Amino acid sequence: MTKKADGAFRTISEVSKVLNVPAHVLRFWESKFKMVSPLKRNGGRRYYRPDDVNLLVNIRDLLYRDGYTIRGVQKLLASGDEVEWRQNRVRDRATDQLYEARALLDEVQADIVRIKGELEV
Repeated sequence: MTKKADGAFRTISEVSKVLNVPAHVLRFWESKFKMVSPLKRNGGRRYYRPDDVNLLVNIRDLLYRDGYTIRGVQKLLASGDEVEWRQNRVRDRATDQLYEARALLDEVQADIVRIKGELEV
């Protein structure tokens, strides 16, 4: 099987696999988030544009990873602050990582002082 081009449309089963969510969840999100509007062909078969897939990835992350409710995601997307929110999340994660690294360095430094003291005795 050949790999599709990045700009190719995806079926609901392909998007379901990429997002690791069942197809019925994608149909549910479609009913809750009006900006998710895949093309529908004969028989109602859905074809998702790359932008639709990106939006669904964001929705999935907001719901599953970041703990937003459906209503919270709706408000966030409606406000247009999603880009700013994502930038803040990246900055917050980087800050958290810096604090964790600093704590680890402090522990290592304390261990070095302790070991140095033990060696001098």
